[in-house]
Amino acid sequence: MVDWHFTSKGGAYVSLSYSSNGNFTNQLSATAKATTTSPQEISFTNKAELRLNQISLGFKHYFVGSTDAEIGWNLYSITGFGLMFGQVTNRYSTSIDTSLYNAPAQPINGSGHFKRLTLDLGLAWEVPLTTEIFLYVNGKVCIPTSDYPSKYLFVNDNAPLVGMLGLGIRILF
Repeated sequence: MVDWHFTSKGGAYVSLSYSSNGNFTNQLSATAKATTTSPQEISFTNKAELRLNQISLGFKHYFVGSTDAEIGWNLYSITGFGLMFGQVTNRYSTSIDTSLYNAPAQPINGSGHFKRLTLDLGLAWEVPLTTEIFLYVNGKVCIPTSDYPSKYLFVNDNAPLVGMLGLGIRILF
C-alpha cells in the first residue's frame, strides 16, 4: 500500500493485494436427458480452487489523530474502488457424459478467469512506534459492484465478497 497525504487528516492510497489459493468443495448433480437413461441422476463432487488479486485506489480520512501524529493513536477510514482479478479451477470427481446427461450450467469443469469492480470500505487503527514509523491494523471489505457472470463460479451474485484483515508498518518519507 502506498499513501499520499494531502493534509494531516487524509489523503489518497493505492493498494495491491494478492492471495493464496482458497479451496472449496460443492456437491453437484447431472440429470439424464432421456427418461430411458439409468440412473436418472449422477451425484458428484466439485473441488474448486480460487485465487484473487486486486488493485485498489481510494481515500483515507482520519477521524482520530492525524497522518503525522507522534503520540496517541489514530483511527481512519478507507474508501475506494478496486479491480479484482480471479482465477478458478474446478475439478469434477467423475466425468459426465454430456450426450446422456445435462451437466450443471455452473461451475463448469476446468480453469478460467474473471474480473469484478469493487467498492472497498474499511477501518484502520494505528499507533506511532517512533516519529516516522507507525504500526497499523486494518480491516477492509471489497463489495462487488459489477456482475460479469462467470461460468467457472458456483455462485455469481455478489461473489466473491472478500474481507481482509491487515497488519503492517507505515513509514513516513
